[in-house]
Amino acid sequence: MFAPRTTPWPLVALFTAGYLAPYLLPTVVGRLDSGLPLSPTQAGAVGSALLLSSASAGFALASRVERIGARTLARVGLVLAVVGYGGAALTHAVPAVVLGTLVGGFGSGTATAVAATGIAALHNPHRATTLGLLGVSALAGAVYLTVPHLGPGHGLPLAAIALTALAVGPLTSRLPAATTASRQGWDSSPVPHRRQGLVLAACMLCWSLAQNSLWGVSGRIGLNQAHLTEATVGAVFAVALGAGLLGVTGAGALGPRLGRALPIGAGTALIAACIALSASATDLTTFATGEIAWNTLYPIVLSYVIGLAASLDPRGRWAVLVGSASSLGTAAGPLTGSVLSAQAGFPVMGAVLAVGLLVIAVPMTVVALGAGRRPLPVVEIPVEAPAYDRATAA
Repeated sequence: MFAPRTTPWPLVALFTAGYLAPYLLPTVVGRLDSGLPLSPTQAGAVGSALLLSSASAGFALASRVERIGARTLARVGLVLAVVGYGGAALTHAVPAVVLGTLVGGFGSGTATAVAATGIAALHNPHRATTLGLLGVSALAGAVYLTVPHLGPGHGLPLAAIALTALAVGPLTSRLPAATTASRQGWDSSPVPHRRQGLVLAACMLCWSLAQNSLWGVSGRIGLNQAHLTEATVGAVFAVALGAGLLGVTGAGALGPRLGRALPIGAGTALIAACIALSASATDLTTFATGEIAWNTLYPIVLSYVIGLAASLDPRGRWAVLVGSASSLGTAAGPLTGSVLSAQAGFPVMGAVLAVGLLVIAVPMTVVALGAGRRPLPVVEIPVEAPAYDRATAA
């Protein structure tokens, strides 16, 4: 078993590297629009393609991490992220940028799959998840503060993602390799709690679609509807992500004391209100209030959903599959937000997304209530597998 107080820093770092691209989506899409001959809808489609590639990696690798080996897969994913995002940052040829973002997205999804599988097998997956969200929120906030001052062009946010993957690379030596036992039979048992897992995966697809439909156009709301400068919008995003750090810290301190149903159900309802407010913003006060409140709540609810998925299968398969379903929704978000806002305007888009979130909050809460009646599983790890524990015990 993993030690209860062990901090799995390689997994936390891998989680941060994998999640950074979705967190930087507004500036990636905005810079693609302004720095390349792409329309807002086309830039949103490129962002969606990046995240769809990430989701496809999760679906492909959900049950294969132990068999292939976390160390090998993590290294492959990080190399793909460095090559893909780095190449896209260095070229202005649109086809090459699109290809680079697709390769980088698959690398991000691979890193996320490895991190999710390892975190689900920990004694306290919620704690590791909150640490990962703290890391990615802090890093994304720093990028939002610095990128507007480093000059124009589409390459800066993509380069930030590539450099993060490069920095995380050395930590992969502390991840476990594939074992003979894992190659021969580790994947033979069926996935438990299929109904609850499928419901949660379907809900998370819609949940993430709503979040990222707004997130993908938030920069344009600030620039075009609230009439703010890029530096001001970047500062709002940085403050919002900083508020998210506080929210995740509070969620980590509370842990399971509130259960999962209340944070997921009530938190999703509050997020719906924040999305409607942010999408209707016409000035700095309204825009900042909506974005800050929303970004405070989003990682809190996400941490509980990831913990819920991990509780459905301690081998991490539902954690990866639910995360990949979330990535599908995330992938469709930028294009959905661009189309809705172009056809109906930002306020109507926000109202539609808010209503959708209120609807899916009900089945998500039901799944959380059902999981809350079961004791959390105690995970037995094969003799050759606990490299996370040995590497991080110091």
